Amino acid sequence: MEISGRVAVIGMGQMGSGMAGRLRDTGHNVVGYDLSADQSTCLSAEGFRMTSNIAEALSGSEFVLTSLPDPKAVTNAWLGADGIVANATNDTLCIELSTIDPQTMRQVANAAAARGIAVVDCPVSGSPYEARAGKLVLIAGGDQADVARAEPILKLLGTDWKYTGPVGTAKVVKIVNNMMSMGNVLVAAEAFALGVAAGVEPEKLYDVLSVSGGRSHHFTKRFPNALKGDFSPGFKMELGEKDLALGIELGRMMHMPTPSASATRELYALALAEGFRGQDIVSLLAMYQQWAKRT
Repeated sequence: MEISGRVAVIGMGQMGSGMAGRLRDTGHNVVGYDLSADQSTCLSAEGFRMTSNIAEALSGSEFVLTSLPDPKAVTNAWLGADGIVANATNDTLCIELSTIDPQTMRQVANAAAARGIAVVDCPVSGSPYEARAGKLVLIAGGDQADVARAEPILKLLGTDWKYTGPVGTAKVVKIVNNMMSMGNVLVAAEAFALGVAAGVEPEKLYDVLSVSGGRSHHFTKRFPNALKGDFSPGFKMELGEKDLALGIELGRMMHMPTPSASATRELYALALAEGFRGQDIVSLLAMYQQWAKRT
């Protein structure tokens, strides 16, 4: 099935605008909405069609994609008086792409279902660059018929997607994936800074570690930029801290301790306090390097 109608993207931040750009670049009719007036102005200047409210974005749209920073933003966009549930029609398919808790996902999906609106739970893994290039990894949950209907969108946004089960399960998978990812980056930053402080040249250390057993996807993806002093955000530090908090809260709900995630989250919070807000999570390396200079 092809995409015949308009696509509305609610939340045009780094990831949302990247995905909107991918859809637009592949010839589809895309309209966007973002709560930030400044962001809307910037994107309008880049040629995106932006609306002033959600209802206007949804009018005539076959698909609605939401890419938002946190559960509160999702709840407001979906359940607000002028939000998605109030304005979508029962022939609209809504695809929720944010990293949020499964409880919020189920809440908004149930409210949509009560009005006959189909919903796919589909968080993504990847950077804004990968979003624009259509190289995301997508994690899809929901009714299998709805996921099949979303397939034309998924094929444009990502090279691969995995089906996890009912709505909410995809959010669980994304949360535990990000717990692993944030921990990997933290340990790599700590170990790498220690290796350099102990006298190994950074490039030589990277050359060895990038092919050794301790490497990870994020190490080989992010550390080459870090070695150049480039900490421009592919994934912001504050988003990493937020995702760890989601994992810890999920653990609490399941009555399961998460001591490693809790310790990791504290160090991400410390990085925010040390001034690394807005920078990529790999700037944890810069924090450890600063500590090394103080010793």
